[in-house]
Order: sequence, then C-alpha cells, then structure tokens
Amino acid sequence: MDYQGPVSPTATKSNRGQPLSPGADTPGVIAPPPLIYLGGLGVGFALNAVAGGAPLPSTVARPIGAALIVAGAGLAATFVRAFARARTPVDPYSPSKTIVTDGPYRLTRNPGYLGMTLTYAGIAIASNAPLALVPLPVVVAVIDRGVIAREERYLEQKFGARYTDYKRRVRRWI
Repeated sequence: MDYQGPVSPTATKSNRGQPLSPGADTPGVIAPPPLIYLGGLGVGFALNAVAGGAPLPSTVARPIGAALIVAGAGLAATFVRAFARARTPVDPYSPSKTIVTDGPYRLTRNPGYLGMTLTYAGIAIASNAPLALVPLPVVVAVIDRGVIAREERYLEQKFGARYTDYKRRVRRWI
C-alpha cells in the first residue's frame, strides 16, 4: 500500500510546525459533497420538468447513462476502499490521518468527486432528462472551489511537502 504514514488525529501542529487552531483539523468544506451533487441534480430535474428538454431515444440514453453510472459508482467505490485500507476517514468533517496515493489516487487526486460527477451525468442521461445536465458545471465549480480547494489547503498545511510532492505528480481531476 502506498500511503504516507499515519498522523495522530489529535495533532496540534501541522507537519510544517504551524499550529492548527482548535477544531480546525478538518478542511472546512462548504457542504457534504454528495449533497452538493444531489442538490444540483434536483435543480436539474426541476428545470427539465419545467422547460422539457429534447429527449434522446431511450435506446441511446439508457445504455450511455447506465455506463456512466457504473463507471462513476465503481470509481467512487475504489476511493472508499482506498481510504478504508489506509484507515483514514472519508468524512470531510473528520481529521485526515494520512495521504492516500494508491489505487485511483495514482491517476487523479479526486476519484470520489470524479465518480460522483460521472454518476450525476449518468443519472441525468439514463432518466432522459437532458436539462438536468445544465447545473452540472456549476456543481463541479462549487466542488472544485468550495470542497477540493479547501481540502488541498488543509492537506498542505497538515502534511507539508509530502502532499505538495503528490500534487505535483497527480492531476486534480484527470
């Protein structure tokens, strides 16, 4: 397993020696990422219901949507397994214990968010609700700025050069 060693969940200093303020041993994301995706999908379905997008033939929409759902859910599952193997929490409101760099993390720093993005697109397409895709770029921007950027700042502060070296080697998305 290729992860960067445990860090005490009760640490009071980052690896750079900077103090972590009380209760600040989390990234401070703006909302639980699955809820951000579900909120966008809900807005998209409402938009599709009101405006009625031009549907694709179901013989096209269902297989493409299903393939995206399977790919997204599979990628998300590998992310959860990688965190479990490293014994670090998936919950962004819990302190990270280590940097995970194996499994899907060799290819992308955010396989969970990439998986949720693919799943969102798959659900919209399989449901033949093309306008449900309209909010997806906004959702991805919110995830990128309100979740990922905060997680990266937190990991840099907590793990220092170990994380910045990893960031240089692996892309944020794909």
